[in-house]
Amino acid sequence: MSAERILYPCYFDVTLTRREGRRIAKNLGVKSPELSAVETILQGMKVPHRVEERHHPARWAQHEGRIVAEWEGSKGDLIRKVASGLARRK
Repeated sequence: MSAERILYPCYFDVTLTRREGRRIAKNLGVKSPELSAVETILQGMKVPHRVEERHHPARWAQHEGRIVAEWEGSKGDLIRKVASGLARRK
């Protein structure tokens, strides 16, 4: 049974601090990732997901959206896989 994992583009943004919402090491991040890029990575991984027009709690003024993915593993594993996919794209 898979669980819903919420992903925000700011998780992968190298220009942000951890407090601002970044969830990965700076060497794994990309500059200003877009929601569509994260969605493309998930599609390539064949991970079921849906896009929602919501904002990260620490970035309430930014309306960047979020993705709710169906993932069996840990959220950290999913974040690392998406980050490596984003890094290969840029």
